[in-house]
Amino acid sequence: MSPLRIAVVSLVAVCSAGCATYADRLAKVQAEFVSGDVATAKEALDDGMKRRCDRDVLMLDRAVLELSAGNPSEAEQTLQTVRDSFDARENALAKGKALSMLTDAESESYHGEDYEKVLIRAFLCLSNLMHDAGDAQAYSYQVAEKQQQIIDGGKDEEGKNPKLDYRRVALGPYLNAALREQTHVNFDDVERSHAVVCSWQPDFPYGQQDLDRARHGAHSAPGHGVLYVITLVGVGPHKEEVIEVPSTVSLLIADRIFSALGNQTLPPNIAPVKVPKVVRTVHEVGSVGVAVDGRPAGVTATITDIGTMAVEQHEAVYDRIVAEAIVRRITKKAVVYGTKEVLGVEKHSWQSVLMDVGGVIWEATENADTRCWGLLPDKIQVLRLELPAGTHQITLQSRNAGGYPLGRPASQTVEISDARNTYMLGNMPYGNLVGKILTNTP
Repeated sequence: MSPLRIAVVSLVAVCSAGCATYADRLAKVQAEFVSGDVATAKEALDDGMKRRCDRDVLMLDRAVLELSAGNPSEAEQTLQTVRDSFDARENALAKGKALSMLTDAESESYHGEDYEKVLIRAFLCLSNLMHDAGDAQAYSYQVAEKQQQIIDGGKDEEGKNPKLDYRRVALGPYLNAALREQTHVNFDDVERSHAVVCSWQPDFPYGQQDLDRARHGAHSAPGHGVLYVITLVGVGPHKEEVIEVPSTVSLLIADRIFSALGNQTLPPNIAPVKVPKVVRTVHEVGSVGVAVDGRPAGVTATITDIGTMAVEQHEAVYDRIVAEAIVRRITKKAVVYGTKEVLGVEKHSWQSVLMDVGGVIWEATENADTRCWGLLPDKIQVLRLELPAGTHQITLQSRNAGGYPLGRPASQTVEISDARNTYMLGNMPYGNLVGKILTNTP
């Protein structure tokens, strides 16, 4: 078989192997999770933890599985590990980028999307609330601190900052207010936190009610306590690989002109420029109805819209993502061109053709980085209920946007303490509860 024929066969084989993206590998985990089979989802996730560069992003999904399975302490430990890894990687990002210029974005260790870095802190707070709540206050502060750090660091070389309009995660100040209110002192701090919630999530229907209560300095009536029902509803955003058509066409024109005028040819621009796109997942869940001892008590409302936030943030920095993909492609062409020059390869010779074929293979095996925190919900919702102290049965049932019930109801007994908070967490991606309802009471 001739060298050229070998190269072409290799091109077909390698390109075919390069078609499987991270999104494809994660599909089984997501399917098992939304069906409610947490144990099988864990097994599928373990099977996927083979590439070192994927480990952190897979650990984010492991944390959600642990939380849903009723293991909040393990979820917290896992999230702490990823948080610290992401923070350390922010200081060493340049080295990873240099490697990805010669392969693709999935070759570097995952450094997390901006919204994911903030939500790690939010889920740390939720996980901690569900066992000892000793660090929940600190985690709630970290949500706002990380958001501000990301926004402050968003300027480019021209002084423009596409991150200034990022949507904020109101769950942090909301939980901070809940924890502060339980102390029955410093209601000024509680009021400030609820004012932030109203500013960051203006469509939150219970925001003004919470703010008015804080201004009157009352946690609950005598002989009563408070139950915070927190629900993770819907299926969160994911990434799809798309072709950046304008950039692909522009590169095609540019490299043809350069090949005609330069000393060497460039690998033909057969492979399109691929970039990730954040998209929302279609689901029916609009809210969760809550019943206490068999009587309807209220409906959860959105405190953090993860799907909208993720899409908006991706759109804000999309030009940067495309620019990196183009730089990666130009870098590879430059390497091929430079190698020809160093070796003294004659233009249009068979050696030049073989090197061009190799360059096409190199470019065609690129995958857009579709890695993401795949088991996030679409929304985080809350409902605050003031209840008489004592034992109560709480029933959760998801509803669609029109208020009609979806799936099966799920119940849990809780103990409400006088003048204290009790927290409950349920994950309902497609209507039915996944795993267990968690509470911070025995």
